[in-house]
Amino acid sequence: MFKDIIVGVTPTGIDACAVKAAVEFAVKFESKLYLAHVAGMAQGWGSIEHLAPSGETDQLSGKIREMYEEYLGTIPSAQIVVVPGIPHNELLRLARQKNTDLIVMGPHTKEYEERRSKMWGMAGSTLERVSQRARCPVMIVHEDVECKEPLFENIVVATDFSDQAECAVSYGGQMARQYKANLVVMHVSEPGGPGRGECVNRLETEYGKRLDGIPNCSFKADMGEPAMEILRTARQGGADLLIMAHHSKERDPEKAFLGSTVTQVALNAPCPTMSVNRHFDLRCGLMYDQAGAVVEAEAMV
Repeated sequence: MFKDIIVGVTPTGIDACAVKAAVEFAVKFESKLYLAHVAGMAQGWGSIEHLAPSGETDQLSGKIREMYEEYLGTIPSAQIVVVPGIPHNELLRLARQKNTDLIVMGPHTKEYEERRSKMWGMAGSTLERVSQRARCPVMIVHEDVECKEPLFENIVVATDFSDQAECAVSYGGQMARQYKANLVVMHVSEPGGPGRGECVNRLETEYGKRLDGIPNCSFKADMGEPAMEILRTARQGGADLLIMAHHSKERDPEKAFLGSTVTQVALNAPCPTMSVNRHFDLRCGLMYDQAGAVVEAEAMV
């Protein structure tokens, strides 16, 4: 399923849950794994160009390997990549170079435990920028993930019917087929919006044909605050994967950032949240257009 995985790390150990999940996925799928850290922010912009020649990047690499030695024992071929630069730029550059099909990220900040809500709401954070521009799904992991068989049994996809959500629904369908998982496609209508019956009919009309053949696929509509209702559905249904578009109404990917609903869900979800944008390239399955016809993955980019 995932052949090349990048996990963003820091030498603080705060990303341990993300690293553990990435390692377990890499072992399960016999994937190439890259632990990536971008140095320079803590040292000051003026020193970035001197980090590699000074040997500091090698020191950081050794520290990271020592930090995550417990997990890397099961995958000694994992590569630790430490480069100087701007975090989101270098992570995306590495993802392009390695043709990555999954990026795993954790809270990614030392102050996460005390200031996580503020950090996740910051425009321009590394997580937002990576999710905004990544050509593959970005899995956000903030607590331990159970690597079981099958890996995913209950998948929830949230859609707001935007163009960006089309990719999330199609990806959710592929994952459900891959793992023979239960799939719930849901929409939350805010107060004053369309009723539940109208929304369910729209879900079935827009997505039913492309999800045909998934034995345990259902459509659900709720009314209320989107993040709360998505989290409620995930907890009640025992979800082990949430899939959402990384942004909703904003059509210009250069202006869009991780939406507030996604940040709230990712922070509090009982399982990993997968952020999907409209630029990713599926290697291992089919994509469907709005009429339900199979199309080449490249045509959706």
